[in-house]
Amino acid sequence: MEKAATFLSSLLGGGGSPETAATVRSIFIYPIKSCRGVSVPQAPVTATGFRWDRQWVVVNAKGRAYTQRVEPTLALVEVEMPPEAFDDGWHPTPDAHMVIKAPGMDPLKIPLAVERTTIDDVSVWEWSGSAYDEGAEAAEWFSTYLGKPSRLVRFKEESEIRPTDPKFAEGYKIKFNDCFPFLIASQGSLDALNEILKEPVPINRFRPNILVDGCHPYSEDLWNTIKINNLTFQGVKLCNRCKVPTINQENGIPGTEPTETLLTFRSDEVLRPSHKNNRQVYFGQSLVCKESLSAKGKDKIVKVGDPVYVLQSFSSPNEAPA
Repeated sequence: MEKAATFLSSLLGGGGSPETAATVRSIFIYPIKSCRGVSVPQAPVTATGFRWDRQWVVVNAKGRAYTQRVEPTLALVEVEMPPEAFDDGWHPTPDAHMVIKAPGMDPLKIPLAVERTTIDDVSVWEWSGSAYDEGAEAAEWFSTYLGKPSRLVRFKEESEIRPTDPKFAEGYKIKFNDCFPFLIASQGSLDALNEILKEPVPINRFRPNILVDGCHPYSEDLWNTIKINNLTFQGVKLCNRCKVPTINQENGIPGTEPTETLLTFRSDEVLRPSHKNNRQVYFGQSLVCKESLSAKGKDKIVKVGDPVYVLQSFSSPNEAPA
């Protein structure tokens, strides 16, 4: 028993008692891709990431996904979910709705337990497949808001599989996320960046799922394997940032920061000198959860306040995958 306890404590942080590397400060879910996130006290882990994360996407007349890269006013679309939707094991009731709001628009209610028709040829980046169509009212709402033909669709988990890039994370899957199920960033990294920006930016510019606190700036770059509430997360790729962090999430107006400043000290030229310079900048790290591969079970949940234990680290960002 003593050997087993010693082995467990070494897994959790070495020594006689586990050492906390950081603490979960906030959890963010983005039910509709590229729309505003929801801050929640806890989130169940599913086979494709946190429950409800990127379960919906707005598409154009050809079924191609809209993102803030081309439709920055999606940043102003607010999403509300029933609070109990993030309880482990909760199932939508007939009167459960997602509520969508945006400037100049009446609230739109999307039932969570209603069967929908299926449409084909929905595409997000390299993936295409079938999805549930949320109907004419939702289509009219988003078409009016964006000023062009649009539809709201929901990922069809019963028949569709969207795998992660096997080069970085083989065997995992996602819904309408860009690439991976989870994104982690730290408050320390944001604070360090804001110290050198002329105008500080909030964390919503970077759209993480898990925001941690209590660690050194950019420590998350080096986290190869971490444990949160007995769930094992693997760091699979430094997150190279697109145009979205330059879009003010309060008004939908694009700018040049923080990317311009990040290029001076967070580029691959600086962080990864032995690799090809692609003029990328990095903030945060993409994760997968090992337990998401197993059959459904309870207690697969991350909560605000959970300690974060680092089991394995990379020696430098140059060694980390990106």
